[in-house]
Amino acid sequence: MEEKENKKGKLFGKIPYLTVIGIVVGVIGGYLYYSQIGCNSGTCAITSNPYMSMGWGGAMGYLVFDMFRGKKKDKKENS
Repeated sequence: MEEKENKKGKLFGKIPYLTVIGIVVGVIGGYLYYSQIGCNSGTCAITSNPYMSMGWGGAMGYLVFDMFRGKKKDKKENS
């Protein structure tokens, strides 16, 4: 019974959905930033390459969405 409670809200039982959503939103945002604002001359390290822009966007999305995850409660506090 406890295993089902631990897997609730997780992808494949290990990765929280909020983490996956944050990464996907960040990757999409990184690509949009590259396509709309990106550097055309090639001198900008991040915004001149779509893969770098998407990678950094995914990292930023993960960090931002990670702020909204709740803290794990200790079993001692619940007893």
